[in-house]
Amino acid sequence: MSTFGDLLRAMPLPTRICATEKNDVLPFRQEAEIEETAWPVVSVRDEQIYALAQQLFFRQETGVVRNVGFSPIEASAQAAPMCLDLAKALASEGKYDVGLIDASSDLIPLHQQLRIPASAHSDSTWMISSRLWLVSRQSWWREPGLQSMTGQDMERLRDFMRGFDFSVVYCSAVSWLTPRIAQSCDGLVLILTANKTRRLVAAQIKEQLAKARIPLLGTVLAERRLPVPEGLYRRL
Repeated sequence: MSTFGDLLRAMPLPTRICATEKNDVLPFRQEAEIEETAWPVVSVRDEQIYALAQQLFFRQETGVVRNVGFSPIEASAQAAPMCLDLAKALASEGKYDVGLIDASSDLIPLHQQLRIPASAHSDSTWMISSRLWLVSRQSWWREPGLQSMTGQDMERLRDFMRGFDFSVVYCSAVSWLTPRIAQSCDGLVLILTANKTRRLVAAQIKEQLAKARIPLLGTVLAERRLPVPEGLYRRL
């Protein structure tokens, strides 16, 4: 059973754009009749996911954060399921259009990692639940996985972001690509792996991001096991 640590503020953030001021919806979305469902809080993990979404995207002191990249330090971290759950928690509010954007260079696309049925065309964007769309990397990155990314690719990515109230941007493990993607976001969250990520490595990556002027919104601890059974933990 995995839980997530607290989201820690890393540095001051610039003024954010409120969700109510978003641009008009772009025409790329494939609408679908999907029943509205609230985020089901049935476990400690669900509670933490919902709290993380609220703390990260609705910080009162800095305004609303719209586009956030998530990048694990360890390639083995369970980042993809966490990104999906965060996106679902935001969409469950019933007031916001949310994009789950694949910005990774992984061999396996995000929708396949999450076992989400693809649309008729793999290079498209499609609705996966109420008010939640999955943006495939092929829809904005013309040659995903290669050691290159053009300015046109980045502009297409920003176009997709502007079409949503909030975007959860799934990135690969920290690499050459991370700063490039993060520069188009409001900031980056690093995902640490319990009992695996070394403190020194995390500190070095944080320093490198600061030098690249990438706002680090915080860190999340993944794959951490509760010391007591969940049923008992919830009673404490």
